[in-house]
Amino acid sequence: MLKLIGLEWKKHNILKYILAAFVIIAALGMFLFAQCYLGIANDPETGVPDSAPGMDTMMVQVEMFTNLCFLVFTAVMMSVFVIAPAKNGIRNLMFGYPIRRKRIIISEMAAVWIFCFAALAIGKIMIYLLLYLPSGSMEQSFGLGFDMMSREFYVQVCLKSILTVTLGFIALFIGNLLHSSKAAIIASFLLFLVMNGTVGDFSLRNNAILPIILFIGSLICALAVVHGIEKKDAV
Repeated sequence: MLKLIGLEWKKHNILKYILAAFVIIAALGMFLFAQCYLGIANDPETGVPDSAPGMDTMMVQVEMFTNLCFLVFTAVMMSVFVIAPAKNGIRNLMFGYPIRRKRIIISEMAAVWIFCFAALAIGKIMIYLLLYLPSGSMEQSFGLGFDMMSREFYVQVCLKSILTVTLGFIALFIGNLLHSSKAAIIASFLLFLVMNGTVGDFSLRNNAILPIILFIGSLICALAVVHGIEKKDAV
């Protein structure tokens, strides 16, 4: 399986995705640094930070922006690695190899999941470090809301990264069902809105049950993509 995953990375030129992930992380890091230390969110008249309800710490902002970007990024990669081969006929050729179809599909999905999880977790830690290091010497517009010296911090980063990337399986399932990469990407936006939507004073952002439901749903969607693939004709 590891060899198949490596072949998927090589086939799709993983270096360009590494570069894309780096650009995303760098752009988010600069934006969030400016948000925290350069006062770009401060009201020009009062000098008081002007933020949406519930966005009063940098940890909340880091999680929201990184999760949005990488949920969509995961959906894009799932589209390229899994949906596109079925649409352009490459899947027909691959299914002619003496390898079980399930192993091929699972290797494609795993290649995306492993890469996106690693990129998201490392990217978050880099951004948090960028915000944490100047905190003792520079004035902050927002409280940090995290402690990088705490073990629980790293556990939380990993768990949230796992959840975000795994949600990509729901987007994949929808895109695969409709044979549409666009549908997968749109579904990723909708998933983010469901998790972070606010209506008046009601918000799902801090709901403890929803992430569990979505995580279980994501695993079911992943199984649904693979289920019965041995008996189905390639699209």
